[in-house]
Amino acid sequence: MPYISIKAYPRDSEAVDKLAQKIKEDIIELWGCSPETVSISFEAVAPEEWEEKVRKPQILAHPEKLRILDGKKTEKNGGTK
Repeated sequence: MPYISIKAYPRDSEAVDKLAQKIKEDIIELWGCSPETVSISFEAVAPEEWEEKVRKPQILAHPEKLRILDGKKTEKNGGTK
C-alpha cells in the first residue's frame, strides 16, 4: 500500500522515472508510509487510442472514484464541480 497506476501518452523513460520518483516522495511525505510500501506503474497509451482505452471505460465510467477530472477538483461524491 499504496499502489499508483499511471496511464498517459508515451513519454521518454527518464521523464516517467522522474514523475514516479516525485509521486513516491509526495506519498511518503503526505501519508507517512515507508518507501518499501510504494508501488507505481506506467502504461503508455497512444493518443489515438486514449478515448476508447482509457477515458470512456476507466475515467468516465467511474465518476465516484475521481478526485480530479479534466484538471478540476471533483466533489466528494465523485461528481464534478
